[in-house]
Amino acid sequence: MNLFDVYPLYEVTPNKAKDVFVFDENQNKYLDLYGGHAVISIGHGNKHYVKSIVDQINKIGFYSNAIKNPLQNKLAIKLANASNCNNYSLFMCSSGAEANENAIKLASFYNNKSRIISFKNAFHGRTSAAVAVTDNPNIVAPINSQQKVTFLPFNEIDKVEIELKKNDVSSVIFESIQGVGGLDQPNEEFINNLSKLCTEYNVCLIADEVQSGFGRSGDFFGFQKFKIEPDIITLAKGMGNGFPVGGVLINRKIKAKYGMLGTTYGGNHLACAATLSVLHQIKENKLMENAKIVGDYFINEAKKIDKIKNVKGRGLMLGLEFDFEVAELRKKLIYEHKIFTGGSSNKKLIRILPPLTIKKEHIDIFFKALKIELKKNK
Repeated sequence: MNLFDVYPLYEVTPNKAKDVFVFDENQNKYLDLYGGHAVISIGHGNKHYVKSIVDQINKIGFYSNAIKNPLQNKLAIKLANASNCNNYSLFMCSSGAEANENAIKLASFYNNKSRIISFKNAFHGRTSAAVAVTDNPNIVAPINSQQKVTFLPFNEIDKVEIELKKNDVSSVIFESIQGVGGLDQPNEEFINNLSKLCTEYNVCLIADEVQSGFGRSGDFFGFQKFKIEPDIITLAKGMGNGFPVGGVLINRKIKAKYGMLGTTYGGNHLACAATLSVLHQIKENKLMENAKIVGDYFINEAKKIDKIKNVKGRGLMLGLEFDFEVAELRKKLIYEHKIFTGGSSNKKLIRILPPLTIKKEHIDIFFKALKIELKKNK
């Protein structure tokens, strides 16, 4: 049997990883500035993380959500304390797309409306409603396009209010820092006004923190820069440091009832152990503070390079924009300098999403390699 060929692959086969480095089958050492799509938060092979999962699987790895799992309750308390999001309940699932599906469904349950507002260049997943609110027609099948979705630009609040006044909008979903879309951010005035309008028109505001959450932005959640309280928050990726886990934080004004949401694997014992370890390591090793410090250092170093036309993002969710397409440059960085970076729907942008344990010395390695390649392309 062949694999269903949907992923263009680089000719690299990792078989080992440690902190911010990945090793291939030939023992070549790669600096990981992409973290497997912002998944690796506390570093590859973190000892506390590995021990937590091994200890848990030696007890019990999985049983259904038909029984009590005290680890879920422990995680909910720890997550509230770490994020300072105390007015929420936690529903656990297994991925970011699944989290967004449940968020959109919850909003519709809550206000009995169905249209969704999303934003230009948004990415929220590849399934059902999640892909319908993703601004990429190439990955939206006819069955997905039946969803009622309106795409609007960031920072034009008048256009949002025109749509909300029609009284059929159930939810507005946004990324505080766009990921796949290319690191664009809404401004604070826009988000604050958006939050107020959603309250006024009985619309649920969904903050998609799948990529920007768990400390990557320098705050626990990227939206916390804006001092708002979304109705629903979605999370995944860095939440599990590689273990498949997702979650939805649901404002307590939205009431639960049996059967309205469900999942087979969400919140299993191993997922809880992985996430509890991530939370412990973020606090223990001051990784949010590190994201701010190293992120600022990266931005300052990037601004010294003339060929970089724009530096986007914050914390350790960053992008470098050039006046040329970067596919070949990224290949050079991988094959000649052994550095992983990321791409985006903006073909002129390199994404930087390293483990939150990264240090300034690793950033220096990257910029040394980048300067060599940019010099070749004079």
